[in-house]
Amino acid sequence: MHSSNWDNLRYVLSVIEAGSVSAAARDLGVNHATVLRRVAAFEAQNGGAIFDRNANGYRVLPGKEALVQAVREVENAVLGVERLMLGANPQLSGVVRISSTDTICQYLLPDVLQTLKAEAPQLEIELLSNNSHLNFARMEADLFVRPAMTLPEDMIATSVTPLVFRAYATSADLEKWFRLQGPLARSVPAKWLSANVPGDSMQSGSDSFVVLSRMAQSGAGIAVLPSFVGDRVPDLLHLADRMPDIEVPIWVGSHQDLRDIPRIRAVRKSVIAHLSGPRTQDPAA
Repeated sequence: MHSSNWDNLRYVLSVIEAGSVSAAARDLGVNHATVLRRVAAFEAQNGGAIFDRNANGYRVLPGKEALVQAVREVENAVLGVERLMLGANPQLSGVVRISSTDTICQYLLPDVLQTLKAEAPQLEIELLSNNSHLNFARMEADLFVRPAMTLPEDMIATSVTPLVFRAYATSADLEKWFRLQGPLARSVPAKWLSANVPGDSMQSGSDSFVVLSRMAQSGAGIAVLPSFVGDRVPDLLHLADRMPDIEVPIWVGSHQDLRDIPRIRAVRKSVIAHLSGPRTQDPAA
């Protein structure tokens, strides 16, 4: 495929996935006009419109589903070549992007980065702090450190010491619980809250455990937190009688095509070693 055509295809795919030009522009880090121009160029090169443009966004036109599938297959093939080519450089240098949650980025990974810097000073580690999962097939990150019950089939990962969730508050007399919102609303502890805490005992919360810990520290309610967060916040008590410990595996891994790239393999090994001890559960250990 001609390089300019492939470049335009990236913009088309982004609009398909985002559902609008504005959202695609944000995802790609470009302006609105650039996306419009690229989509128009792709349609001109390939014989007609792909989208139904309306007030609700961009929808793929009926009859174009096969074209969209073909476009996705082209993307997967091109990205597969790029991932495999990354393995050509055997040196422990370059950038490794690690995706994780805000709590793991703030509480657990800084020590890992310090160790890595001492072992391989030519490596550059970027932390992508986000409670939503990234698209590893499109190489938005090289490694992930994520709590999850299951993983996609194309991910290669090792389970380290599990994440332990507990209830914390400044007083055992508090009755109101903070909600887990945004991406956290789909988590295992959120499901426990839904099944065990009456709706009238819930109040507004946050999509970040770091923020929830500060809300609990203010004395306004009970927060469900990872133990390595709650145990470190001054004035917070572990309310063992209000909630059982809930364990969720923490996985360290990457897309299967990246597993043997030396710098990614070295970083993955170091992160696994660092997070496989008891400190993930108990910061005093």
